[in-house]
Amino acid sequence: MNRRIVRTLLATFSMVALALLSGARLGAQTGTAKNSAMPPASIPTFSMDNVAREGFFYVGGKYEGPTGKEVMHGAMYVEVMVPKQIKQKYPIVFFHGNGQSGTVWKQTPDGRPGWAYYLINQGYVVYMVDYPARGRSPYVPDLDGKLGLRTALDLEQIWTGPMLSGGDFPRKNLYTQWPSDSPKKGTMGDPVFDNFIKGQLQFIAGQAELAVPAGVALLDQIGSPVILITHSQGGGIGFNVADQRPNLVAGMVAIEPGGPEIGAVDTAKVAYTGKIGFAWGITNMPMHYDPPVNSPDDLKTYLEEKSERSDEVPCYMQKEPVHKLVSLANLRILSISAEGTYHRVFDSCIPKWLNQAGVKDEFVRLEDVGIHGNMHEMFLDKNSDVVIKFIDEWIRKNVK
Repeated sequence: MNRRIVRTLLATFSMVALALLSGARLGAQTGTAKNSAMPPASIPTFSMDNVAREGFFYVGGKYEGPTGKEVMHGAMYVEVMVPKQIKQKYPIVFFHGNGQSGTVWKQTPDGRPGWAYYLINQGYVVYMVDYPARGRSPYVPDLDGKLGLRTALDLEQIWTGPMLSGGDFPRKNLYTQWPSDSPKKGTMGDPVFDNFIKGQLQFIAGQAELAVPAGVALLDQIGSPVILITHSQGGGIGFNVADQRPNLVAGMVAIEPGGPEIGAVDTAKVAYTGKIGFAWGITNMPMHYDPPVNSPDDLKTYLEEKSERSDEVPCYMQKEPVHKLVSLANLRILSISAEGTYHRVFDSCIPKWLNQAGVKDEFVRLEDVGIHGNMHEMFLDKNSDVVIKFIDEWIRKNVK
């Protein structure tokens, strides 16, 4: 090989090597810049591979106030997520509990994806709300009144760490699914609890009076039947919304709906207090009964002589003739109660009331279907995916 060819080959090799080295350096620099912009592991982020579209909008609300000083009151924030492949006929609409917002369906306090992502992966369209005067929905001081907020001790004793914080209800020792290994598990100083409490929000009295009309407006805007998944305070809101729009609710899952019906309960003593609970049977707002119920006084009731279990109260039932909840007659409902919840003391009563009133409500104590150790906010627990899998399977089997 002559020297000219050798020199040409060496020059070509040098240029290629330089180009490769420069590219590698550029790639490394680009990669470094990209990596430095990525959120650290301490900031949870989730794949959107199965999400095609997402957005938010507001429903409900009306102008109130004197001329020239009108404000919008009662509007409700709604977030929607659409999967790349819509595989399920009915969308899911989530109604959250008191002191919380729609964020509880998107993420657990230890940073795992929440139920919204699970259902998106199953092909459901998902809607999540923040009730009026809560979270991303406007609060109007002159109209919405005084704000309440649960203390850390309140949350520890009833939801997250009852054994360490002095919670007082029969099944507290059965709660094992709080998602933390901290020695202060579920109490102040547990990093997961400290993160959880940051997302607990203020609330107002009379929340349902704002949330129900906004919920009705949401169903009207969607315009086709949905499945309601409700939690705690959201249960009563869901019952009232379904009562007003029965043709737009195909099914409902009531996760420990607020209660009890008729009489208030002391969960530590497993006994009634003598105060009124839900005066209209399953909510504090009027429902459509047949024969018509014009006021709660029209509902004549009696208390069962004995409860089904020693850690549950007996339930109030209607005397004959029974007033039927005619708007809910074609609705299939699943009511769920967790193994380690304070709510268990009265959770069986709303399903009993509904069934007596002509509504098909299947009441499930989770331990009876092999799901153990949960508390009132089971969608945040370590085994939260096991719970939503059970719910999804029930929906597919029962909501036709």
